[in-house]
Amino acid sequence: MATFRTSQPVSPIDAGRPHVVLVGLPGSGKTTVGEGVATALGRPFLDLDREIERREGMPVTQIFGERGEYAFRQLERALTEELKDVGGMILSPGGGWIASPENVLLLRPPARFIYLRVRLETAIKRLGPQRSTRPLLVRPDPLGELRRLYEARKNAYEASDDSVDTERLSAAQVIEAVTELVRRAGAA
Repeated sequence: MATFRTSQPVSPIDAGRPHVVLVGLPGSGKTTVGEGVATALGRPFLDLDREIERREGMPVTQIFGERGEYAFRQLERALTEELKDVGGMILSPGGGWIASPENVLLLRPPARFIYLRVRLETAIKRLGPQRSTRPLLVRPDPLGELRRLYEARKNAYEASDDSVDTERLSAAQVIEAVTELVRRAGAA
């Protein structure tokens, strides 16, 4: 089975180039920002949900529907286990990844965590019709569900090394801000 190791150049873990993990709610811009930061820094990018979909041959919503959230979280955990042995990637895990302290402990230290803050209403608006691809938001009250998820994850998000408020910034400005944070931390 192909893994991210065969599809992207990665390096052994190097304290000088630890992973940069972008965390935040769905709609905070983790994937868009991660791709831009990876390009700016010349580093590989990995969206954990996309990698799981590639490996399983089905979308996350189908995994949730057929196997349940627990099975999906096990796939996330297994992928995170693999990532602890390599370094230098810009990572974009799904919004719920951080809710598992075990995932965080596998990468931290040396990984640098950056929280992309967004208001709940803005996140829902940004997701638009893509909200239907987010299994935990396909509910009668998606804003209420997002609020519940935020409250459950808030402390984990806020324990990040840095944060960027994405509310009043364009995607390019957020990419620039995150890139600068990584460079200033000496993790570039």
